[in-house]
Amino acid sequence: MRKPVMATKIQQAPKVGMVSLGCPKALVDSERILTKLRADGYDMSPDYAGADVVLVNTCGFLDSAKEESLEAIGEAIAENGRVIVTGCMGNEAELIMNRFPQVLAVTGAHQYEDVVGAVHKAAPPARGAFVDLVPNLDAIGGLKLTPRHYSYLKISEGCNHSCSFCIIPDLRGKLVSRRIDAVLREAEKLLAAGTKELLVISQDTSAYGVDTRHEAKMWKDREVRAHMTDLARELGQLKTTDGHAPWTRLHYVYPYPHVDAVIPLMAEGLLTPYLDIPFQHAAPSVLKRMKRPANEAKVLERLQNWRSICPEIAVRSSFVVGFPGESEADFEYLLGWLEEAQLDRVGAFRFEPVEGAQANALDGAVPEEVKEERYQRIMAKTAAISAAKLQAKIGRILPVIIDEVGEADEDGSIGATGRSQADAPEIDGNVFLRDVAADLRPGDIVNVAIEDADEHDLFGVVER
Repeated sequence: MRKPVMATKIQQAPKVGMVSLGCPKALVDSERILTKLRADGYDMSPDYAGADVVLVNTCGFLDSAKEESLEAIGEAIAENGRVIVTGCMGNEAELIMNRFPQVLAVTGAHQYEDVVGAVHKAAPPARGAFVDLVPNLDAIGGLKLTPRHYSYLKISEGCNHSCSFCIIPDLRGKLVSRRIDAVLREAEKLLAAGTKELLVISQDTSAYGVDTRHEAKMWKDREVRAHMTDLARELGQLKTTDGHAPWTRLHYVYPYPHVDAVIPLMAEGLLTPYLDIPFQHAAPSVLKRMKRPANEAKVLERLQNWRSICPEIAVRSSFVVGFPGESEADFEYLLGWLEEAQLDRVGAFRFEPVEGAQANALDGAVPEEVKEERYQRIMAKTAAISAAKLQAKIGRILPVIIDEVGEADEDGSIGATGRSQADAPEIDGNVFLRDVAADLRPGDIVNVAIEDADEHDLFGVVER
């Protein structure tokens, strides 16, 4: 009589929860951490209750962001009790540990090995002949916290600027560019995994490769430099799973002269006609106090030139109001500049002191009520510009990438939400579609007839 075969009991994998705060660059850090942990045999938990340990990836750019991060840490401790902190507030470990002595470990921004090591210590990974068959997720694009059809592609860490309102170089260090062959390889894997839209991010995308003197590497059968223009051209030659070029957006681009060279790539269709440029202000005196380039007149000329080369180009930017020393005349100058610049998408922020920033020592603090009044005025100005630009698109046919498809209503009609090439996810507008086909899916790119518009969004129907 044969002896019964004893079933092998596989050790249950520990589960990790993640709270990711801050900018897309932090989101990429979270994805990399989770990818490494998943490859080490961990499962992911969608809630506090099911997690053996919770990671909180913090933001420390503004005091309000720090407070939000601290609140998230407190909530994770209250709901779970086993918490590891990482991210930009990692350089304030003493503050975190004094407020939350229960925290298991604190690691800094993009210190992947340290945070993974802390997780291993807090919840040792399940090991064994079967668990170790977990696939190499790095080889298939890694775990993503964004929808399948778009991905952030981080090309560098840190920043060489010393803007008086910013502490990013203190948090993330000086510029460190990734090898261009590594960036392109990651982009290729993301596209093979279903990505249709690449969002290129860093602290200063136009400075990519400066620290390595634009070192060239072999890619395919040729040498390619670590330079923003070369990178954009190569990304435009990659293909999605359906054989098309991906939508590729450049974010956080400082307006250096060499940025002019990427505009023809947009006109050729190799690069999405979209630039995210953080101008921050336009008044020369404010830019000087911010320690930023103050050649605002030249920028207006370049915007005009870019539009002559690529009429479809959309430019988004962000501005700070109420910076120390900003006079009413400075603010009026900014409003006039915006009227002339006619930027497509604009975000505005009330100045907020950040601990450790040089701007804290500047005189001329602007009262909070004045900041608020200026914020409302700049938002009204930019909303009016946006509304006029979107009204001009009514009657046109635009390519739209689908983000979400709704359920059929009582009449069987299905709606969907997408974005035009002028709209990056999460920060810009949407295109709302009516009466879409039942087989429409997120990530599909369709031609849309624009029927209506408001201040920020478009409305239309898929062209049949």
